[in-house]
Amino acid sequence: MSTPNQALALAALNHQSNLTKPQGSLGKLEELAVWFAARSNSAIPGRLQPAIVVFAADHGVVAEGVSAFPKEVTGQMVANFVGGGAAINVLAREVGASLSVVDVGVASSYSTVVTSGAQLFRVPVRAGTGNLRVEPAMSEPECHKAWSIGVGSAQEGFIRGKTLLIGGEMGIANTTAAAALICALTGIEPEEIVGLGTGISATSREHKVQVVKDALVRARAAGAVSAKDWLMHVGGLEIAALAGFYTGAAEAGIPILLDGFITTAAALVAVKNQPRVADWLLASHVSDEKGHRHALAALQLEPLLALGLRLGEGSGAALTIPLIQSALALHREMATFSSAGIATKE
Repeated sequence: MSTPNQALALAALNHQSNLTKPQGSLGKLEELAVWFAARSNSAIPGRLQPAIVVFAADHGVVAEGVSAFPKEVTGQMVANFVGGGAAINVLAREVGASLSVVDVGVASSYSTVVTSGAQLFRVPVRAGTGNLRVEPAMSEPECHKAWSIGVGSAQEGFIRGKTLLIGGEMGIANTTAAAALICALTGIEPEEIVGLGTGISATSREHKVQVVKDALVRARAAGAVSAKDWLMHVGGLEIAALAGFYTGAAEAGIPILLDGFITTAAALVAVKNQPRVADWLLASHVSDEKGHRHALAALQLEPLLALGLRLGEGSGAALTIPLIQSALALHREMATFSSAGIATKE
């Protein structure tokens, strides 16, 4: 697996110290430039070429009443992505990112009209997962297949010359699966992790906490130990694909910009499975979902933004792209003290 180039990071840091500004005056923007330099082929990286890939799948646990929306919405939103009408379509257009949707397990039928909204890949592993409260979400071969689809998506990004990869997700009830995974992999109790998801009531949240508790007890009794064990038992097909996507990106040496609660759960699985994936992760924002801060802390990541978002789709990460592009532009285009003929600090 690729590792960040510390010599380039040092060269970038030296370049920052010579730009026409007080050292450190651009704060986090300076750190971002150095971070990307270590993960590129230059101490002064060019403009990023971002790709957003939204993985979609359904969840059997929706039968437990853990979501404010019916499962049919997953397929309907996939059609909306392809049609160009979702939030992530607007943001991808705004920031110049390519957008594709990968159906790894949407249960409901849906029709799409070919537009310039997003490219759709239909590769369903199965029609949604099992109900994680009472049975494994998927079999080991199904989990492996979904993971491999994610790896392939990252490899495709590499072939297309993408220099920043963002994973998004769509799947009604997937905050339940993500919460269960985060609890399993951090040891934090469900009360601290389970949130309101798509906007359920406080009473429904209490029920959702119990569903997660029951799933953890069942999976632990069935012998879940490793990250992939837990993914198979309480995860989701789109979460497995995301974990593979992040692993494939790290293997290819492409920086990864994380989105919200579900994608961070997937990243936690990927890092627990292969710790060096962590070297390639950058957190875009902290969402309004209750357990997201805990998941980021487990990955030792500091989010760039806190906007109270909880939409998913890759939306929070997309919003961060202009900030990162600005940090790299400043690093790349500002004059140095010597080139501008400006005296340095005594």
